[in-house]
Amino acid sequence: MNDYLIKAIDKTKNLRLLTITATDMVATCQESQDLWRNSTAALGRTLIGSTLLAAASLVEHEELTVRVLGDGPVGPIVVTAKSNLQVKGYVKNPHIALPANDKGHIDVKKGVGKGWFEVTKDMGLKEPYTGQVPIVSGEIAEDFAYYLTKSEQIPSAVGLSVFVNPNNTVRVAGGFMLQALPGASDQLIDETIKRIDQLPPLSTAFMDGMTPEELAKRIIGDDCKILEKDPVEYHCDCSKEKYAKIIATLSRKQLTEMIEKDHGAELTCSFCKKKYHFTEDELKALRKD
Repeated sequence: MNDYLIKAIDKTKNLRLLTITATDMVATCQESQDLWRNSTAALGRTLIGSTLLAAASLVEHEELTVRVLGDGPVGPIVVTAKSNLQVKGYVKNPHIALPANDKGHIDVKKGVGKGWFEVTKDMGLKEPYTGQVPIVSGEIAEDFAYYLTKSEQIPSAVGLSVFVNPNNTVRVAGGFMLQALPGASDQLIDETIKRIDQLPPLSTAFMDGMTPEELAKRIIGDDCKILEKDPVEYHCDCSKEKYAKIIATLSRKQLTEMIEKDHGAELTCSFCKKKYHFTEDELKALRKD
């Protein structure tokens, strides 16, 4: 498997770590939506973080949606991740390419701006649960960590990386999510954070061939235990049938305007840019003439 996620636990069983390589996942999204570098980096990091969060918190048939509602030029970011680690997402403004920041890197923070970070979990209950915190960084990783710490009371550290080539294609992408379990001591947490601080930049590590397993050992020790290894992928489950159901919810007046003025309808999926065309006759059938 090219893209995959692992779950690991340290020898004390007080730290849980998820690491992921996600180059193909982010590249598929970038190509299908023709994303430019700032939009690629912001949406890519959100895709990776959402996948890690889904793996950490969802059980079978559940899904979550992450919304990064910033006032920066990339606009709102929406990502949906399922318990089977299939993920999809989009950004409002795909063609954003800003000058590099003072470190010479993609200025994700400026692209995202300030606003709100939301996570909605659909766990099969009557009403989905939504947690919301302010965007504290705009770099995405810190915002996932802040959400987990403040909204879910799980002390966490998150690292997310997307390296974008000059032609906007994705070279490498991946990350990690570290969670302190109730028995974790302050000393254990401090020692682990020091190891994270000593890591090379994630993009450099992945370009040098570091695997999720190797990253886990660097963070929580060579004696950590790998619990699971699962494939991840960018997958859009849109279909003409699904869009037909959406059109069928429109008012009779709206459907009539589509038929008489537009002589049909064409809908484009935000997640994969696939187009679905509906003829006048198909719209009449949905109008239940």
